[in-house]
Amino acid sequence: MSWLAHEWRLLARSRLAVTALALLLVLSAVAVICGAREVARQQQTIARLAELQQHDLAAQARKYTHGGDAGSAAYFTFHSTWDAPSPTAFLALGLRDAAPYVLRVRALALQAQLHEGESFNPELALAGRFDFGFVLVYLAPLFVIALLYDLVSGERRSGRLGTLLAMSGAGRRLWLRRAGLRVALVFACLVLPVLGAGLSSGTATTALATALLVTAAYLAFWGGLALIVATRSGSSAANATALMGCWAVLTLVLPTIANAALARAVPVHQGVELMLAQRQAVHGAWDLPPEATMEKFFRTHPEWKHTAPLPSGFHWKWYYAFQQLGDESAAPQVAAYREGLLARQEWTARLGWLLPGVGVQAALHRQADTDLQAQLAYQDRIADFHTRLRTYYYPYLLDDVRFGLRDFAAQPRFGPSARSAETPAGQLPGLVLMGIWALVLGVAATGRVRPM
Repeated sequence: MSWLAHEWRLLARSRLAVTALALLLVLSAVAVICGAREVARQQQTIARLAELQQHDLAAQARKYTHGGDAGSAAYFTFHSTWDAPSPTAFLALGLRDAAPYVLRVRALALQAQLHEGESFNPELALAGRFDFGFVLVYLAPLFVIALLYDLVSGERRSGRLGTLLAMSGAGRRLWLRRAGLRVALVFACLVLPVLGAGLSSGTATTALATALLVTAAYLAFWGGLALIVATRSGSSAANATALMGCWAVLTLVLPTIANAALARAVPVHQGVELMLAQRQAVHGAWDLPPEATMEKFFRTHPEWKHTAPLPSGFHWKWYYAFQQLGDESAAPQVAAYREGLLARQEWTARLGWLLPGVGVQAALHRQADTDLQAQLAYQDRIADFHTRLRTYYYPYLLDDVRFGLRDFAAQPRFGPSARSAETPAGQLPGLVLMGIWALVLGVAATGRVRPM
């Protein structure tokens, strides 16, 4: 291992290299800390709202000590739902930065409640969070470039290249040793904070191993690409310019163009349009004969045909019937909306096989359970709970059963989902193949170095 000590001494003499590695370690640590703090903040928010929810339910329950009607209970009682962050969410916050992770729902029409949970200033949400995924995708390649762009041209400029190539054990092994040490140090600076945070928070070993594999594959790609460029006969400035151009194209230009093309090829309506469509159907029911609304409701819920006829004036069962019909009228649009989102997600995963930065983000978001799939799963859990809530209230509403304190206490409660680390099997093969491909080409390029 004398070569390792020798290469380390040479690297340590470069103030630029040592400063770059120290800066990367600090950036990675800050990113992990920021991600962990945001996860802790979300967990505290969920815990605080759960306590407030208990106080709210207790206040509502006091109204039914001597009984009451179920319609007002269903209307005035809000039920908390939440999507707790996974143990690996600190790696890449993904959609948790913009999508609601806590939502209060009632037994009214669901779609309007799903898409009016939170609003954000789009200019503030555009930049995203400073997390490990950001450092890995956008900043780590810059440090690889800074450490490798003059690997050969620096020796050529100083006049040492001919002597180095004439020494025994030089040639390809020399460049691979130097490049391998630099990339390995970049890898260490990136993953040490991740390992520290993961082990202290009890993150699953498979999740940490996946994060390390994603990082290694991405650095292998950029290390191989840097070797291809750095071993040419160009000057240091030309090599740096070429590698910076590759970075800009692969991480900024092509993903932006691909995203714009995908948005045009797979158009998806905004969630607010679903909310407006559902609300129009609900508000329009006030102008329709109540009997016509109930007849339409009985077509999809024939088990309630035996209910007594509507009395004159307002009645809760008519009100909740057209709330249900509002959701049913928007169901085709909801299905098309979700189908479009999932189609975009599938094409993004395919782009990850061509664009390594996209592949890294997709893999980290899947491992951290912060992607579109996780958000739609949360909405599905809300929908399932909302169905149980409606089903619970319908016997009281449609059969005019009096609603008491015990009935209020027996309402369904939203429960947390069981989480387990999910390996991003769809993204990992593409990343590994791209890393191996670039690395093989880079190794081959080191054999073509000639003195000039």
